[in-house]
Amino acid sequence: MATNTAKKTPETDAEDTPAVRTERTARTPDREVVGPALALGQEPQTVTLAHHLDIEDKSFLPGDEIQVAPAYARHLHNQGFTTRT
Repeated sequence: MATNTAKKTPETDAEDTPAVRTERTARTPDREVVGPALALGQEPQTVTLAHHLDIEDKSFLPGDEIQVAPAYARHLHNQGFTTRT
């Protein structure tokens, strides 16, 4: 069996540059965005939960307000997890 002796070069992630990290941090207010990541240029939406929900090993109770990506907010609303506003 042949062994690959070529060294791997670390790939640079275009989305993890200091400027993008700073922008991402500046966009997110004091609360953490949970669920799927925001797309570039999106603003998080605050939703109030109507039911208990576990996201990324974190437990949220009814009445908790969380910040999520707009697409995830629509998904939670369509599934009945958010209150009507």
